Amino acid sequence: MCSISIERLMYETRRKFMDKLSKEQRSWNMSRIRSKDTKPERIVRSYLYASGVRYRCSPKDVIGKPDICIKRYQLALFVHGCFWHGHSNCKHFRVPNTNSDFWERKISRNIRRDIEVKTELLRLGYTVYQIWECELKTNQFSKLDAFILDYQRKRQIFDLSSY
Repeated sequence: MCSISIERLMYETRRKFMDKLSKEQRSWNMSRIRSKDTKPERIVRSYLYASGVRYRCSPKDVIGKPDICIKRYQLALFVHGCFWHGHSNCKHFRVPNTNSDFWERKISRNIRRDIEVKTELLRLGYTVYQIWECELKTNQFSKLDAFILDYQRKRQIFDLSSY
């Protein structure tokens, strides 16, 4: 009986000191996290624009609202943050220690939704690209270059067929 109360005390102490910020400070920090126009998205958009690619951002009429979409050529590009989309084997992804059950559920839902959206877009005939935040941080633009080549190829085919 004594060990239970000690365990409970240890649990409460650990929980109390796990998060160094107050509830209000943590809430304020979390409210500042953007869902659109993130730094990785801006990097991708400027890279594509400099390469001559013209696109739409998050069109509401395309399932999953890809970050970059070219409906005419059926191209979709998702820019995923490693934390929010659960990038496996990435140093930028770690489930937080505080409220870990919530975060595990949330991130697994995001992963499941990503798979469903990609599957549906593929079914509709889209070519789907996905680039991770960590790839941008390490200047790995090979997926973006593949997207640009695909765009140029489809644009050339579309232009020839319109004559």
